[in-house]
Amino acid sequence: MYKFLTFLVFSCSLFLAATPDEFNAFINIDNTSNSKIKIGIKDNIDVKGVATTAGSIALMDNYPSDDAFIISKLKASNFHIYGKTNLSEWANFRSFNSVSGWSSYGGQTINPYGENKNPCGSSSGSAVAVASGMINVAIGTETNGSISCPASVNGIVGMKPSVGLVSRSGIVPISSSQDTAGPMGNTVSIVAKTLEVIAGADPKDKATATIPENFNFNFTSDLDRNSLKDKRFGLLSSGSEDAEGARLLNKIIQIIEDSGGEIIQIEDNRVYPGDEEFFLLLYEFKRDLESYLNNSNTSYKTLNDLIDFNNKNADLVMPYFKQEIFEASIEASGDHNKYQDSLKMLKEVKKGIDLLIEQYELDAFVGLTRNPAWDINYEGGDSVAMENQRSWGNGGYAAIAGYPHITLPLDKVDGLPVGVSFIGSKWSDKELLEYAATFERENN
Repeated sequence: MYKFLTFLVFSCSLFLAATPDEFNAFINIDNTSNSKIKIGIKDNIDVKGVATTAGSIALMDNYPSDDAFIISKLKASNFHIYGKTNLSEWANFRSFNSVSGWSSYGGQTINPYGENKNPCGSSSGSAVAVASGMINVAIGTETNGSISCPASVNGIVGMKPSVGLVSRSGIVPISSSQDTAGPMGNTVSIVAKTLEVIAGADPKDKATATIPENFNFNFTSDLDRNSLKDKRFGLLSSGSEDAEGARLLNKIIQIIEDSGGEIIQIEDNRVYPGDEEFFLLLYEFKRDLESYLNNSNTSYKTLNDLIDFNNKNADLVMPYFKQEIFEASIEASGDHNKYQDSLKMLKEVKKGIDLLIEQYELDAFVGLTRNPAWDINYEGGDSVAMENQRSWGNGGYAAIAGYPHITLPLDKVDGLPVGVSFIGSKWSDKELLEYAATFERENN
């Protein structure tokens, strides 16, 4: 029996209720496949026989005919699909005022570390299912921060692989340039083991054809050794102007240096191309989403169909925020020249990362993943809720460039988890997992 794994603030017919008795009864329903690894799957990934909704009641009829490529690989490798996890509706790509973890299909996912605390990012249900102890590992997806942020603020490990290492076929998309699926777990080891299974070439996703011929997929083989020794890490300074952020950065420095690694103070003058990146996402969203819809079993085949559905069902779908991003994507889809400029920007971001690595002879970057969780606020969404909050974070450049990024628990601020990030060059996924495994041991 499949489940819907999430913490909700209310009970409804399909999902887990919030009362302890109902919760305990729910998680004990499935006593099958005890020898297999139970895994949660974000509800924008196709699992045959289960609706793929992307969090929207518009897609309640979207029962896929086949498993996504990565689901087939998991099923063939001793993993048991334990349930689908809630997400921010349409992976947080519907409104500028969206609330992370809320969807019209699944309700509100709650960070287990604090009353009314935001779970962050679109893979919030996957993170909370792991953080709450329901399962040890889940699959999330990321375009920019949707694995790393929920992993960090919910106190678990999250791996955003190099774009192209993991197939995206059978996954509701935002952007073919930046999308990737990745594992989220309670240890680096289970994350490495899961990535080992789902990585690899898929004829239906041309990005996977770029995996180097000599790429080492054996992510679990060297996790026990001291992989920080004699390595050079460029320190990402975000958070250094905050007292707690500075304390946490000093803790990172101490752990790495005590393990024989070297921290390099880098001068990072990169200018974040936010406007250009956002236009790229707007342009690719309509194109890529409609490609998915046209190959799916839903009755809605275009972005305009979904906009019309939302307008007709506004009281259910848009009680807190609207669909300005959907509408902006329609408008952006006609500006091919601006899109080409955005693609050039993406190449410049890659060059900027590579130049810093070369200039300082770095093995990877290290820094704070994201500031602690903020309050859930339906009056203006995440952006308003984060005003006057601590604000730091890393990973945006890696997301734009398609480079790997792993986060794991570092410490807590006011009882709320904060993660440490290791970010590397394209295809350095194995090395990042090894750095994280060593850091995990030394931080316990």
